[in-house]
Amino acid sequence: MGEKEKILKNTRLEVSSPTLINGAETIKRAVKTLSSSPGVYRMIDKSESVLYVGKARNLKRRVAAYTRPSKHPVRIQRMIAATHNLEFIETHTEAEALLLESNLIKRLKPLYNILLRDDKSFPYIRLTTASNWPQLIKHRGTQNEGGEYYGPFASAGSVNRTLAALQRAFPLRDCSDSVFRGRTRTCLQYQIKRCSGPCVGKISERNYKMIVEDAQQFLLGKTRKLQEKLSIRMEEASENLDFEEAATLRDRIHALTQIQARQDINITALGDADVIALENLGGLSCVQVFFFRNGQNFGNRTYFPSRTANQEREDIISAFLGQFYANKTPPPLIMVNLLPSEKKLLEEALTCRANRKVSLFKPSRGPRVTLVKRAAENAREELARRLSQNENQEKILAQIARKFQLHTSPNRIEVYDNSHISGVNPVGAMIVATSEGFAKSSYRKFNIKNNRMSPGDDYAMIKEVITRRFKRALREDPSLTSKNWPDLLLIDGGKGHLTAVARVLADLRLKIPIVAISKGPDRDAGREQFHTETQPSFIMKPDDPALYYLQRLRDEAHRFAIGSHKLRRQKKITKSLLDQIEGIGSSRKKALLNHFGSAKAVGEAGETDLGTVRGISNSLAKKIYDFFHATR
Repeated sequence: MGEKEKILKNTRLEVSSPTLINGAETIKRAVKTLSSSPGVYRMIDKSESVLYVGKARNLKRRVAAYTRPSKHPVRIQRMIAATHNLEFIETHTEAEALLLESNLIKRLKPLYNILLRDDKSFPYIRLTTASNWPQLIKHRGTQNEGGEYYGPFASAGSVNRTLAALQRAFPLRDCSDSVFRGRTRTCLQYQIKRCSGPCVGKISERNYKMIVEDAQQFLLGKTRKLQEKLSIRMEEASENLDFEEAATLRDRIHALTQIQARQDINITALGDADVIALENLGGLSCVQVFFFRNGQNFGNRTYFPSRTANQEREDIISAFLGQFYANKTPPPLIMVNLLPSEKKLLEEALTCRANRKVSLFKPSRGPRVTLVKRAAENAREELARRLSQNENQEKILAQIARKFQLHTSPNRIEVYDNSHISGVNPVGAMIVATSEGFAKSSYRKFNIKNNRMSPGDDYAMIKEVITRRFKRALREDPSLTSKNWPDLLLIDGGKGHLTAVARVLADLRLKIPIVAISKGPDRDAGREQFHTETQPSFIMKPDDPALYYLQRLRDEAHRFAIGSHKLRRQKKITKSLLDQIEGIGSSRKKALLNHFGSAKAVGEAGETDLGTVRGISNSLAKKIYDFFHATR
C-alpha cells in the first residue's frame, strides 16, 4: 500500500481519572504535530486499549474536531474523555486510508467503532490443475495452493450440497494425492458413481479431461451450452450403438437439470454480484448478503453488526462494506437497498482491492429490485427473530440474577470445565456467554502444567485454571476497569469445586459470584444441583427456562473441553511416536505426515511405501516399520 506508519507524539498524561478536559487537551497536543495528508488515526486509553479507529482526508482537520467536545454527542464525549494517547498512519490517498481503517477495525475491535463479527472464512470449490487427474474438493482459507476457485459459498452446508450434486454430474475424484497414488482397487465413490475411477484405470486420461472441461464450463455459468453439447454427444453415442456411454451422458444431463432446479433465484445475466440489504429496529441492525457467481445463487449469510445504536443507517452500511471486504475480493457489482455514505470513496477503495472496477448500485426496476427486496425481507425476518431472542434472554438473565442473589443481570458469564482420561493429557476450558450469545473469540483452553498433582485431581486442575486466568487478568488490568471481567463464574462441579475456586479468588482479593452445577441424583439431566457461597444447595424446576439456559452453558463448556482434550491427545500421540524414532527429525517427520496424512497412517504403511517418501532411505524405512509393528 506504500503507507508509512508514524507515531507522531506519545502524549501520555498521568491523570488520576480520564476527564473530558484532559482528553481534549491530549488531542490538542497531538493536533499540533499533524499534517494535512490523508491517513488513519487511533485513539487509545490509559490501559493501551484502542478506543476508536478513524480515517480522514485531512488528518489535522479531522482530529482537531475532537478538541471541541461540546459539539459531539455523549457517546463521543465519553471516548474523548478516555483518550490518553493518539497514533497516526499517513497514507497516499483517502481510499488507502479507508482500506487500512477497515483492516484495523477488524483486527483491533475498538470499543467505539461499529463492528462486524465475521470470524469465519467462506468455503469455495477448488478444482486442482497441477495433476493430469484434477480433483474437485471443498476449500477454505487462502487461495495460494494453485488451481481454480469457485465461490464464495454462504456456508459449508451449501458447498457440500453443491459438491454432492456436481459429483453426480461430473464424476471427478475427491481423494488426496497420496490416497490416489496408493489405490489398488476401486473405492465406494466409484461404486456409487460419484467418481470415474482414474486411480485404477477405469477411464482414459482423454475422457477424464473432457469431464474436467465440462465441470469448468458449468462452474463458469455456461450451463445451456454445456447441456446442448452433452445432448449432442449422447445422440452420437446412441447412433454408434455405444449405449453405455449414452446412458452415462443421460444421467449427467439429468443431474445438471436437478442442480439448476434447486436454484430458487437464478439470473444468468447477473454474472458475479453480491446483494446486500440492511434493516434495523430497536437499536439492533441486521445485514443480509446473497452471493451470486456466474448468475447462480451460492446462498446467503446473515450478520448482526454490533454497536449500531443511534448510528445513521448510511454509516452502518458503509462500515459493514468496508469491514466485510477487508479480507475478501469484492465482485464487480454490489447491489444494496441503501447507498452508503461516501459511496464514491468506497467504490474507489474496493476497486483498488479487487484490481478491477467495482460498482455500488441501488436498483430501481427490473428483476434486480426483486433480489434486493428478497434480501431485505430476509433481514427483517432475522431481525425480528433476534429481537425476540434478546427479549427472552434478558428475562432469563434477570431470573438468574434473582435465583443467585446477584445485584444485576450478568452480562458476561464465564463457564469452566476440565477434561482428561484417567488424569492423562488434562485440559481446562473456559467459554464465555454474554447477553448477545456465546463469545467464541473469548474462549480459552488451559493445558494443565502441574505435574505434581495426583492424576485426575479435578480440584487441583480447576484451581490451576482459575489462578492462571485471573492472575493474568490482574496483570493486564490491575484497575479492574476492562469489560473482560466476568459478572458470574459457572463451574461444572460440586461443592468441592466451589470451595476450590472461592479460595483462589479470596487469595487474589477478587469478589466474583460463583455457582457450581453438579449432576443430580442418578445423574439425571433436569435434576442438577446448584451450589453457591451464600445459599443452601437447590434444584430448579425441570421446566424452568433458567435451568435450560444454564444446562446449555454447561454443555457448551463440556463440548469445548472435550474437543481441546482430543486435540492435545492427538498432538501428543504424534509426538510420542514419530519423535521417538531415531533418525526422524522435523524435516523427515513433516515429509512423512505430508505424504501419509497422519501418524496413524505412517504406522499402517508398508516398508516399501515408506521408502518412497523423500528423505527416507530403505534402512530408515525398515526402522520406522519395525518401530510401529513392535509397539502393536
